[in-house]
Amino acid sequence: MTSKESFLQGQILLIDKPYEWSSFQALNAVKWAIRKKFDLNKKFKIGHAGTLDPLATGLLVICTGKFTKKIPELQGQIKEYTGTIKLGATTPSYDLETELDQTYPTSHITEEGIREILPKFIGKIEQRPPLFSALKKNGKRLYEYAREGKQVEIKSRTVEILTFEITRFDMPEVDFRVICSKGTYIRSLAHDFGKALNSGGHLTKLRRTKIGDFNVSKAVTPEVFRQNLEGNG
Repeated sequence: MTSKESFLQGQILLIDKPYEWSSFQALNAVKWAIRKKFDLNKKFKIGHAGTLDPLATGLLVICTGKFTKKIPELQGQIKEYTGTIKLGATTPSYDLETELDQTYPTSHITEEGIREILPKFIGKIEQRPPLFSALKKNGKRLYEYAREGKQVEIKSRTVEILTFEITRFDMPEVDFRVICSKGTYIRSLAHDFGKALNSGGHLTKLRRTKIGDFNVSKAVTPEVFRQNLEGNG
């Protein structure tokens, strides 16, 4: 149902966020497509339930109209991700946003050794968010401090990892699947995983595949959403 009234009453839209798009850009593209189609004013309510980093792809749940009230509930849902960790090197952002800062040996790492340390990351764990993140400290986002080269103390937080499995072992890369609680940073998981192997690690690929019962297999890109909307009526 894609009538003006349905968007105002409330819809949940499943968007597949493209690589290098911010979550805000994806949301904006959807918002403008709806506003243009139905000639809606700026007061049209729309929001998303959980930011994805620009270098990540995958599921962005967007709520419109009265359904924006559901956003806090949706943000608290369990999430699933797949991706790739490259071992043997670290970056300040824990992913490819920044250049390599240190390299480490990897010749000692075996598939068996990896499987032995996986249980350390299952259950409730303490995790320190990356300095390059949108979390705020003293009213300023952490990545702003990071880009100024300033050191700030970041407190660790408790998150819950329900599943952490390695789906491909091809040194120096490993592919993984993670099911986790709200607030989990997969970049931090990649960094800590490398450290636990007496090496280094950083995230080179990330895709969010599920939020609660919503699956990326049912999602469309912002461009396809716009095309579908324009072709409707």
